[in-house]
Amino acid sequence: MISTKRTIGSSSQVLDVNSVLAAIEQSLAMIEFDTNGNVLWANEKFAAAMGYDTSEMSGLKHQQFCTTEFVNSEEYEVFWNNLRSGRTFQEKVLRVTKDKRFLWLEATYTSVYDNDGHIQGIIKVATDITARENAISQLTNELQHMAEGILERAEDGISTAHEVTSSTEQVVQETDKNMKVLELLEQKAELVGNLIIKIRKIADYTNLLAINAAIESARAKEYGRGFKVVADEVRKLAKQTEETTREVNSNLESIASQVAEVVQGMKHSQTIIVDGQTRIHKAVDQFKGIGTAADQLDKQAKTLGDVL
Repeated sequence: MISTKRTIGSSSQVLDVNSVLAAIEQSLAMIEFDTNGNVLWANEKFAAAMGYDTSEMSGLKHQQFCTTEFVNSEEYEVFWNNLRSGRTFQEKVLRVTKDKRFLWLEATYTSVYDNDGHIQGIIKVATDITARENAISQLTNELQHMAEGILERAEDGISTAHEVTSSTEQVVQETDKNMKVLELLEQKAELVGNLIIKIRKIADYTNLLAINAAIESARAKEYGRGFKVVADEVRKLAKQTEETTREVNSNLESIASQVAEVVQGMKHSQTIIVDGQTRIHKAVDQFKGIGTAADQLDKQAKTLGDVL
């Protein structure tokens, strides 16, 4: 009888190997293969997990529990060559049940030696981790879906922001053009104002000449009556010019005041637009940051799925 020994304090306790194996068999799925992959024995847990009765297990082949892709791959041949050479295999594996369901197992394959040191078979101990793998797969898919959604929204946000930026730039350009037109209008209004000043001076001078002419006509008495009529008409003309000049100047001042208000308003609008452009550029940068984060989340979700 083979036994294992462990020490507790100053005493020792001997455990029967058959009792240990029985305890393991009750808690874990176990199956035995010969070196050609034929099933020699399987406990109830393994058979039930794979959808078989224990009586059906003997004589089945290992490849019946594997996917077609794995069986036909070079990896499968390497897998069995390693087991036949005494290497232990411990990894998460995908297997196929009797009713063609996929089952994930945390499996350990270990070679069993006879008394002469030759490998007489392979024992596999496994734990069904399908529920865990399905949960991880669902979580991974949800994370990837979430990342794709965030990335899509970020890209939409960037696209919209670029469109707004383009429209804003057009508004800025149009505003600049209008500003130049208004500035030119201000210059023209200033020139007209200068002309009005000159006209007013001419009117004043004409009025002065009319007064002098009236004085001279009075001195000439009856000989200056005709000259007096001309002087009166010139005075009237000067007065009309003065009144018209004042009216034009008043309207011009009103126009200049309105132009100044428009210019001030457009400058304020331009400031707001430029500030809006700055904010949009910041928003674009933030959207790009979200896109990068979403891409990293997608990669991490895929890595999580690969690792777990």
